[in-house]
Amino acid sequence: VAGKKLFVIVPVTAYSSTPDQTDASPFITASGTHVHDGTIAVNFLPFGTKVKFPDYAGNKVYTVEDRHSKRLSDRADIWFPSRGEAMHFGARALQMEVVD
Repeated sequence: VAGKKLFVIVPVTAYSSTPDQTDASPFITASGTHVHDGTIAVNFLPFGTKVKFPDYAGNKVYTVEDRHSKRLSDRADIWFPSRGEAMHFGARALQMEVVD
C-alpha cells in the first residue's frame, strides 16, 4: 500500500571487524563494500535495502550490506567500529522500518 510504513520487531545484535566475529577479511562485507557507520548484516532482506531502527537511532538509515551465518538468519546485526561498542549494544528486540 503506497505511503504505508512496514515495521517489524526483530532481534538485533552487534558486531565489529574482528576475525572471530567475521572472516579473514573483516573490513569487507558480503556485498563487497567496506564496513562503515550504517552497515548492517541481515539475511532476510536484499543487499542495498535501507532500514531504520526508530526506537534506537531515530531517523538514522542503515543499509543491508553484510550477511550472517545461516543459524542467525532471523536477526539484524549492526556493525560498530570497536568490539567494546558492539558489546555495549548487546542484544535487543527492536522495531525495524524498511525504508527502501
